[in-house]
Amino acid sequence: MGRLWRTRHPVTFREKVRYKMLRDHRPLVVTFADKAAVRDYVAERVGAQYLPHAVVVDAPAELLTVELPDAFVLKPTHGSGAAIIVSPSAPVDARLPKDGSWVYRHVRPEHAPREELVRIAADWVSQLYGQGPNREWVYGRVPRRIIVEEMLGGAGDRIPDDDKFFVFHGRVQYVQVDAGRFAGRTQDFFDRSWNHLPLSGGPPWGDPTPPRPAALGEMIRIAEALAAETDFVRVDLYDVDGRIVFGELTSFPAGGDSPFHPESFNTEFGSHWAVPKRYR
Repeated sequence: MGRLWRTRHPVTFREKVRYKMLRDHRPLVVTFADKAAVRDYVAERVGAQYLPHAVVVDAPAELLTVELPDAFVLKPTHGSGAAIIVSPSAPVDARLPKDGSWVYRHVRPEHAPREELVRIAADWVSQLYGQGPNREWVYGRVPRRIIVEEMLGGAGDRIPDDDKFFVFHGRVQYVQVDAGRFAGRTQDFFDRSWNHLPLSGGPPWGDPTPPRPAALGEMIRIAEALAAETDFVRVDLYDVDGRIVFGELTSFPAGGDSPFHPESFNTEFGSHWAVPKRYR
């Protein structure tokens, strides 16, 4: 918690995320973090047509009997950074993790027996997520459940790019594009007009540079509508062959440890965000 306390007068983006983590305890932030509850919020704000098809189970054992398609994504509702993607396009040698680690894994249906999925899901729900150096208190208030979502496959069953919209005070300022999550991951940053930024968050830039989405205007509209009630949130969306699909809302990207290379972008991102003295 030490780093969180050194944010009384935050300037940079990382400092302001930590400030928000420490001070913003509104129920809205809990709703954003809950992968099940946020679906109702999205449906109310922009419409259920943007939601992926999903089933939520309260107990991991329910996965033994719930109807599952050939391709789906299994996630815990109370954390981030964990998913089991099951589809025929997975690498032939990919296997499930040996425990409920907070990792992404892409496996084929024949390598994802129900009993193993139950085991992993049970490990997930036994854990309290977000207990690192910058403690993300919000996940402790989210019911520990499991959500099964449709597999979002683009042309050729390709996992679509993850478009992450940084929304400050209801306005999109930047877009982060993550591609190739399971093979050759790349990451690019753009401003809202799709000008490429000389910024790296770790992974290399895409080659070629990701093209401007045909539906960028609609995606910005959706992101700004979902962010209208808060000072900052990152809105993750997918463009699946012209179909816009909601991913998640993230109030505390990287737990307040987002890397910026060059570091000047840490200050630039923060310049768009005027944190309140008190969250109400």
